[in-house]
Amino acid sequence: MGTVTAYGTGRPPHPLRTHTARALLALCALAALFAATAPARAASGIPASQSAYLADRLRADPVYVTDQLPREIPRSTAPDFARLAERTGVPTYVLVLPVQLTDSRTLLATVHDRLGRNGLYVLVDDSSVAAATTYGVRAPAEDAATVATYELPYDAGPLRSFERFTEVIAEGGAKAAARAEAARERYGHSGEQPANLYIGPTDRRNQSFLTGFLLTVVPLLILWLIPYVRRWRRRLPGAAGTAKDAPRARATRWIAPALALTAAAAIAVTAALTFDQTRSSAAPPPRASDLTARIERVAAGLAQDPVYQDPESPRVLDPTRLNRLHSRIRTFEESEGGGPVFVSLVPQTAQDESGGDERAFAAAVHDKLGKDGVYVVADPEIGFIDVFNYGLWLDSYSLDLPDSVAYGDHAADRADDHLLGARLDAVMTVLDKTRRTADPATTGDAHPVTDPVTGNDLPPLFSTDFWPGLFMGAVAAALLLGLVSAALGIVRRVLLRRNPAPWPTRSLPSVSPREPSESYLRHTARVELRALAAEFAAGSEVDPRAQDRFDAALLLVDDDPDAALRRSGHADPATLVTVIVLARAARQALAGDDNDLFCGVNPLHGPAVARKPRLPVCEVCRDAPQARKQWLTLPAPPGQGRRTRVPYEEYDSPLCALLGGISRVVDDVRKSAHVR
Repeated sequence: MGTVTAYGTGRPPHPLRTHTARALLALCALAALFAATAPARAASGIPASQSAYLADRLRADPVYVTDQLPREIPRSTAPDFARLAERTGVPTYVLVLPVQLTDSRTLLATVHDRLGRNGLYVLVDDSSVAAATTYGVRAPAEDAATVATYELPYDAGPLRSFERFTEVIAEGGAKAAARAEAARERYGHSGEQPANLYIGPTDRRNQSFLTGFLLTVVPLLILWLIPYVRRWRRRLPGAAGTAKDAPRARATRWIAPALALTAAAAIAVTAALTFDQTRSSAAPPPRASDLTARIERVAAGLAQDPVYQDPESPRVLDPTRLNRLHSRIRTFEESEGGGPVFVSLVPQTAQDESGGDERAFAAAVHDKLGKDGVYVVADPEIGFIDVFNYGLWLDSYSLDLPDSVAYGDHAADRADDHLLGARLDAVMTVLDKTRRTADPATTGDAHPVTDPVTGNDLPPLFSTDFWPGLFMGAVAAALLLGLVSAALGIVRRVLLRRNPAPWPTRSLPSVSPREPSESYLRHTARVELRALAAEFAAGSEVDPRAQDRFDAALLLVDDDPDAALRRSGHADPATLVTVIVLARAARQALAGDDNDLFCGVNPLHGPAVARKPRLPVCEVCRDAPQARKQWLTLPAPPGQGRRTRVPYEEYDSPLCALLGGISRVVDDVRKSAHVR
């Protein structure tokens, strides 16, 4: 058989041409295979690597929860999402990821194409259901997502949002459509918002302050105002009672403390039941494994390759840029004073284990990896770059990236990849130019971040601003008491001007204190003298006994009650009691009562009705088992040592003659004034 010729020339093919043809055929075959197996990138820029990674995760488990949001959605909540997904009645694939800057629907579409399974695909971000679509099954995904968006407040949390979503899916198409329309009508068109489910630390401080404020202002007002108003009413014109009311007054003096104690207990219990929130977020506390999962993943990746690109995020380094970055890292590591460089292209969010703190993230990765070097943290979502030195001989203070490299410029903001490839190349240039030092340097310690386990716990109600609330409540109670006192004082003065006689002629005050203060005695003496003067001015015939008693009372105050009964007046407590007794005895005589004896236990009680045994006593003291406890005491005069009060008979005054009757008191007053 003849030799096969090439291209019909009759000559054997040249070996070089044969190898070239075979290479071209192989390239064409690879191109065709890539075109058949790797779908073209979507118009939105979703890279095949991200969708392929997520599809592989769903192939292993239809619910995938990211490890990048442990503060909001711990990975340990995956069984809860799986349990809720079973309610839909159709195959359901759930992706729980950080907020996507690209189109969420396109991401679900590319994941579905990679996975090749029909069903309901749901994307949940760190706050709610972000997108949902169906492939080959029937489910009201759009309406369910609408209901979950409108019916729940922003702080409901992603798990509760997905629960509401599956609830609507299970209701069927007709009910879901009606519910979605009602939600749009109520919350979408009107602008009404559902009430928040949780409160923040500021709200808790306000609750604590209000609780402390009420816990002091209400009981103090009860303790202060009830006795004050009671005394104020007794001092009003025509507000007198009889001595029989004294036991009732003593029995009711515990009402104010009891009411105050009851009010305090009611406020404390009501506040504890009303302000019963314990957490400021719907996020469940993460487990230890939730908080270390991402750090372990990144550290494991950096142990294999100094450049780690987050597979859950869009790839921002093309092969050319990636190869150049690897080359520059090797060059820097081999340079004098250089060392390893570890680049982490991982999103940094407030919900991650580091609370969005790049320094804390770099420190955790360094501790886990256990290798010194320069750690570069680049965020593929927002494009920020940070550099941290651990143990290399570099001047960390001069290792300062220009803003155009660290944060990007206008062109970087407009680019989908934030030009991270070129900017990371600029980072390596900065490292090459960084001054070397004599000693290895280390970046400063990371700032403390909020504890992810207890970070959402609210402080106890009876803490923080509860104590300032107690103080301000006491201040407010004092101010309110002052305002009420001023108002009631004005009312009383107006009533006194209209009716200058505060006590009816046929009765005596209902309650007289056993230990009256000097101010009380001065005020009572002034009121009694004014009332007596008004009765004398209104009467036509005057009883001689009443006139004698009135004259004796005036002798004790030098015929000028207003001047003598002021605080600066010369009248001592015993003299003031004598004035009160004489004025009341005069009014008694004007009323036609010829009783000449007043209570010897407490002359302020009024007329005596019996003797016990030889001591004239009033009705109160007569019925009291131990009348001695009712004995009138007065502020001690000077020279009494530590004694602050003394029995009234220890004063050298006409009041000592009271046991002999009011007539004896009048005589003693005249003798002391040298009047016959």
